[in-house]
Amino acid sequence: MASNPHILIVDENRESRASLATQLEHHGYRITTAAGGAAMQRALERARIDLVLIDLPGDHSGARLCGMLRAAGDLPFIILGCRDDAVDRIVGLEMGADDCLSKPLHPRELLARLRNVLRRSQGGGHASTRGRVFRFGGWRLDVVARELRDPRGDAVPLRNAEYRVLSSLLTQGNRVVARSKLIELARGRDARPFDRSIDVRISRLRQVLGDDARVPRIIKTVHGEGYVIGVLVERS
Repeated sequence: MASNPHILIVDENRESRASLATQLEHHGYRITTAAGGAAMQRALERARIDLVLIDLPGDHSGARLCGMLRAAGDLPFIILGCRDDAVDRIVGLEMGADDCLSKPLHPRELLARLRNVLRRSQGGGHASTRGRVFRFGGWRLDVVARELRDPRGDAVPLRNAEYRVLSSLLTQGNRVVARSKLIELARGRDARPFDRSIDVRISRLRQVLGDDARVPRIIKTVHGEGYVIGVLVERS
């Protein structure tokens, strides 16, 4: 990662985005701001952005903006302004966010979460998997290229958090991975013990892999313990 990550702040409120920009610049981040979707798209096209902080508008355009960010590939983004309840955070995660923060923003919490997402987006927790290709149930995950291919050989996009969870499960072969460990990978060390975010990640992974949530074949739930890959895992 560059020594000065480039952060894009998307917020309709000019005073809010200016205040946040000043705060983050004080901590050494390079900052670009955007008032809405069109300006956000231009910023993404003009410069390499490392992470997006987005305060979703009150209308129904929030899902569209999140869709634009998901289309940008594995670009991490944090939603600002979520209500401090589980339902709102889960909705944000279902829209593809790497994290969600409620307002008013606590400066130290914002910085800690921003650093966590930046660190995780670089795959820092998976040095031990470097150089490995996993094959499972007809699928193929290349952890060097960070590329998932389906049984037909087509590339399938994965968000950063889903990639981390899947590669961690595959690294353990057919051994159970504790739910707490997967929560930490998905949300960072400040995640709560009963955080529902991992349920969202597993549900999305099952959808990607075409795994029936009622009778999953590839990612199985081990109640009271965690999750395990239920098909043969081969490494090369």
